Amino acid sequence: MTLAPGAGARERPIIQVSDLVKTYVMGENEVRALRGVSLEIGRGEFVAVRGPSGSGKSTFMNIAGCLDRPTTGSYRLNGTDVSTLTRDQLAAIRNREIGFVFQGFNLLPRTTALENVEVPLIYRKMPRGERDAVALDALARVGLSGRQTHYPTQLSGGQQQRVAIARALVTKPSLILADEPTGNLDSRTALEIMALFQRLNREEGLTIVLVTHEPDIAVFMSRTLVFKDGHLTADLANGTPADAARALSELPPEEVFA
Repeated sequence: MTLAPGAGARERPIIQVSDLVKTYVMGENEVRALRGVSLEIGRGEFVAVRGPSGSGKSTFMNIAGCLDRPTTGSYRLNGTDVSTLTRDQLAAIRNREIGFVFQGFNLLPRTTALENVEVPLIYRKMPRGERDAVALDALARVGLSGRQTHYPTQLSGGQQQRVAIARALVTKPSLILADEPTGNLDSRTALEIMALFQRLNREEGLTIVLVTHEPDIAVFMSRTLVFKDGHLTADLANGTPADAARALSELPPEEVFA
């Protein structure tokens, strides 16, 4: 089933999948996690991915993140056909093109905020001085200037997630993939994190694809993809910026991330 791309689509999509099928073999049984999904996500879009457990959304995100390969069908990431790349080639694409944000933060506990943000740059063999400067800039972009020497245990959940977002930003990726990034946060902090994502999308033009189960979170995004039983069943325009503003109005002014 092919659905029209959202309003933010450009001439060359960041994500372009065609007739994507993913089948897992479990003993004598085959499980079709994706059943012929086709869609495009344009540069600068902010997209929610929703659906019940077993709907195929996690499989789609794994393929979009070059963590898995489709059984059949094609996937182009920023113009490159990644469907048949080797494991090493996929790892190189991930490091160059994609930033990941997870529900559980995935920070190194005995490592400072600055050092956590620098991890992807170490894999790129960036010199220490340059690495520090780039990581400090990423922390400033998420509102954590002055917290670079703090360890995860010295930071709140929202601050830890901001460190994780800074780590995703530090390589200047084409795409940010976020998997339930507000799932471990209270409602107020979740809204602050979504306001941060929204600002990064609007002011810096970042393309963000975010899995969420929460309808009130989806109002921050311009588009929602709905999966069910391995199919893409809906491609919906979301609320207006005013809807997100109303959600943020629930916070005291000093709590809203500027």
